[in-house]
Amino acid sequence: MSAKNRDRNRNKNGAASQRSAVWRGYALFAAAAVAVFLLGLLAASIFQRRAESMALAPREPIAPPESDSSHWAVNFPREYDSYRLALDSATKTKYGGAEPRDYLAETPANVILFAGYAFAKEYRQARGHLHAIEDVTKSERVGPTTAATCWTCKSPDVVRLMADLGPADFYSQTFDSLKSEITHPIGCLDCHDPKTMQLRVARPTLGEALKRQNFDLAKASHQEMRSLVCAQCHAEYYFKGKGNYLTFPWDNGTISQGISPEAMAKYYDKNNFADWTHAVSGAPMVKMQHPDYELYKSGIHAYRGVACADCHMPYRSEGGAKFTDHHVQSPLLNVANSCAVCHRWSEQEIRARVESIQDKVREGRDRAERVVAMAHFDVAAAQQAGAKDDELTEVRRLVREAQLRWDYVAASNSMGFHSPTESMRILGAAVDTAGQCRVEAARILAKHGVTGPVAYPDFSTKAKAQALAKAFADGKGPNLLPAG
Repeated sequence: MSAKNRDRNRNKNGAASQRSAVWRGYALFAAAAVAVFLLGLLAASIFQRRAESMALAPREPIAPPESDSSHWAVNFPREYDSYRLALDSATKTKYGGAEPRDYLAETPANVILFAGYAFAKEYRQARGHLHAIEDVTKSERVGPTTAATCWTCKSPDVVRLMADLGPADFYSQTFDSLKSEITHPIGCLDCHDPKTMQLRVARPTLGEALKRQNFDLAKASHQEMRSLVCAQCHAEYYFKGKGNYLTFPWDNGTISQGISPEAMAKYYDKNNFADWTHAVSGAPMVKMQHPDYELYKSGIHAYRGVACADCHMPYRSEGGAKFTDHHVQSPLLNVANSCAVCHRWSEQEIRARVESIQDKVREGRDRAERVVAMAHFDVAAAQQAGAKDDELTEVRRLVREAQLRWDYVAASNSMGFHSPTESMRILGAAVDTAGQCRVEAARILAKHGVTGPVAYPDFSTKAKAQALAKAFADGKGPNLLPAG
């Protein structure tokens, strides 16, 4: 090769090398720019989360314990205005909303399941936080012997009264004796410290239950608190002892994974507890009280660190300010700000997906409540056939266990959506346990010479079911044994 050609090749290679170096420089610059941008986003997100977790102290001091939420409005007008939107009780989703639908008319089997208990008289969907006092005072379930413990989650005035009386003395009062003291519906003081605005649990029960689980409430993160302030009321509880001390039955489970109905049943059995004796079957029963937090903790949202407030009180922006929407409601009434933040589908698709899951849970719930109601009649039929209490102990235990599982799902809000897989598992267990009860009841009937089918009464409407429940409560239930 000539010297001239070698020089030409060297020039070409040099130019190519130079161009390659330039492009490498551009690539490195672009990569650095992207990295800086991403780091900036990360830093912004961190600072934003820190800012969200650092509550702003009110500009104008709020005198503790201020239970009138309107006195907080001067400091937090956006939050207060959104909170007031909950006065609307006409909102409705397929299975929720604030409309006070009548559960007993919608599902008459509920009357049979709660026969002999106040829930057979009236059972309506709650209208929301701002109607809490009005709804509880007008409820047919409240009477002269009702304990003051029933006020616990209805008003921030309870926070003040507990501070004055102490929790034990508060619980030992009667419901009627505190009516004049409790006038403000659920509000700011229930979840916030009036001096610092930090989220705080204002009632002792949750902290006591968590302490027994070796969980220090004082060490909870801000994100955890955005669920725990809800958990102080949206959980299963019972009135313990003669003093009606509000207690969570969590001791036989682990709240990090959700407290299962099996764990609650074990707790109640150990303490020989029953809310009432069933008017039809004579079984000692437990009424579940909306175990929303427990069911949520076993679901995917809790596993992913999504808090109750992320869905039911999502962030909003208004006038360049970001704040928490205090209109506590179903996420299906605010899909764009709740569900769609994470799930990038259309609102129609999201709603259809949620309702399809709820439809399946409702189908399972319907099957469970029907078979449990029939089990109560089977036990009653065995008693009519001459079976004594000692013969009926096991079937009564089984129907108690079956209904407790059904009610764990039925009493929870969301129609099982907080944890669909767990809800279906529990309903399946309810059907299975009720089936065992019915098989054992059939054996007892056969032992007493009854081999024909039980004559199940008609409870297809609320009126028919309530008349039937009253007849059994009065000791005048219809004959359930086959003719002849």
